[in-house]
Amino acid sequence: MSAEYSSPLPGGHDSVATLPRHVAIIMDGNGRWATRRRSPRFAGHRAGVNAVREVVQVCVEKRIEVLTLFAFSSENWRRPAEEVGLLMNLFMSALQSEMRKLHENDIRLRVIGERSAFSAELQTRIEQAERLMAANSGLNLFIAANYGGRWDITRAARTLAKKAVLGELAADDIDEHALAQEIALDAMPEPDLFIRTGGEKRISNFLLWQLAYTELFFTDALWPDFDRQAFEGALTSYATRQRRYGRTGEQVATAER
Repeated sequence: MSAEYSSPLPGGHDSVATLPRHVAIIMDGNGRWATRRRSPRFAGHRAGVNAVREVVQVCVEKRIEVLTLFAFSSENWRRPAEEVGLLMNLFMSALQSEMRKLHENDIRLRVIGERSAFSAELQTRIEQAERLMAANSGLNLFIAANYGGRWDITRAARTLAKKAVLGELAADDIDEHALAQEIALDAMPEPDLFIRTGGEKRISNFLLWQLAYTELFFTDALWPDFDRQAFEGALTSYATRQRRYGRTGEQVATAER
């Protein structure tokens, strides 16, 4: 990620279109991007870092509050060991090279997922980056690494069960609100817009609880090709949608008057 995360002009959100508060993205297609260029798959992962930089820059400019990126799923351990090792090294080097730049631009970085499978060195680097940026008040940037939606919900249910056993919580008090408080991203607004690149049309165990009412956007663009123009196209699509949350279109239109 480059150092040039320029701040937006005064005036807040873009007045032309309604913007999401929280965007969640599955960054898919790095390997295929490289294969089409007769390059090693890892070359696609390196190229994908540039797309991350551009998307972060747009979020900063438009004052989008939260960006969550699916970097490595709990299922990705099934990939060839060499590729997994290279991905871990890329994650570590990106943290090292980018955290100062992110901090200078008031971005708050956090990693969600089960960290115990990572090397001690990577866990330490994640903790250092999070501590450095903990007090920042700009874009909330979440990286989902060794993350799975089912893991997230299971972990939350286990936490509530332990509280019930200890007498800290009555079983009848376990409701959606109680569970949501234990889910990753609990203090953040739920994603308004979900984007998946690479042509696949599924959510692949990503933020299963949080995506309940999220607008979905799928694109054939491979992640390294997902540039500013492509991202702004997704934001434009979002701005045309009416979010009803179970109400009728007429009810929404009346409430907005």
